[in-house]
Formats: sequence, C-alpha cells, structure tokens
Amino acid sequence: MSTSVSARLKVTGRGIPLPGDDIDTDRIIPARFLREITFEALGKYAFQDERFDESGKPKPHPLNDPRWKGGSILVVGRNFGCGSSREHAPQSLMRMGIAAFVGESFAEIFSGNCTALGLPAARVSHEDGQAIAGLVQADPGAAITMDLDSQAITVGARRFSFTMPDADRRSLLTGEWDSTSVLLANEKAIKATATRIPYVSGWAR
Repeated sequence: MSTSVSARLKVTGRGIPLPGDDIDTDRIIPARFLREITFEALGKYAFQDERFDESGKPKPHPLNDPRWKGGSILVVGRNFGCGSSREHAPQSLMRMGIAAFVGESFAEIFSGNCTALGLPAARVSHEDGQAIAGLVQADPGAAITMDLDSQAITVGARRFSFTMPDADRRSLLTGEWDSTSVLLANEKAIKATATRIPYVSGWAR
C-alpha cells in the first residue's frame, strides 16, 4: 500500500469575518462536547453556546449568517484559540468546513494543532487584518486566496503579506504535516530499515 503526501500550496475560499480578540478554545468547542468518542460530529457543535440559546434557537452570529454560508476561511482577531490545548477546537472548525485561518495572532498550541490537521493559520498585521475583514464584510462573495509559497493573501485586487512559523509553513508545503501519508509513502523504506534492526525485524512483514 502506498500514497502520496498532501502538500498545501494554496487555499482558496470565501471568508467568514469573526470579530473579537482572545477567543478561547472553550468558546470554540464547549467542554461538554469533549466526551464525543470520535471527532466526526464535532462540526455541528462549533461555537455552540454563541450560536444557539438554551432552546436551540439561533443567535446572531457570523457562522449563522446566510451571507457567509459556505465560507471556508475564518478571518479572526488577536490571540485566537487561546485557553486549553484541546485538539477538539480546530477539529470542530475543520469539520464544519473551515480550511484556513487569517488573523493577527494565534495561540501557539492552537496553531500547532491546526498545522497537524493541514489547516494554515496565517498571521497578518492589525491593519491588514482589519482591511481583509472589511473586504469580506463588504463583499461576502469575494474569494480569498492564501498562497503559502509566496506568503501572500489576495482578496479581489488587494494583496497582503502574511507570516507563519517556518516549521509550520515547511510542513504544510512539503506535506509533512500529514504524518500518516508520509509513513505510507515511505512504506518500503521503513520495512527495509526495520528488517535490519534485530528487535524489530520479526514484525517487518
């Protein structure tokens, strides 16, 4: 069995503006949903307490707004994903359709968890973040393209630069973020190495 690694070179999609700084992981996915056996159903619980009241009635929230339905790039503020280190937070957003994030800054563990899922978290200046959010507000249908190679974000005719930790960017560009695919793509080499290690060779079949 073999497969190829899944490099992330560009991400294109419509944006969803999510205003506010210091949005923590408990707001992204409340703790009571961490009891789910798998991550599969987490998408429907993302921002549950901010999107719905106790009776399940929708509240005003960008993720409930039909203008941004189907958007896949979340435009956020400063220190997004702070709080606990729960992997469920980016998992829930990915499973509701989010493919990338643009923000002023991200909590380090949240950013690392995003990279492990193949979700780029691009950092922009405060001014550029405000400009991108404003463009999305003005035209909900506008496409955002994030180019990881050139480290540029385009929204219509506007172009913005972004930063990302070198290790995260390299991992996304090479496909190394997808550890399972990397292992499968190198199956023969791994087995060959295992046969040369006495305490492993009996398992390398």
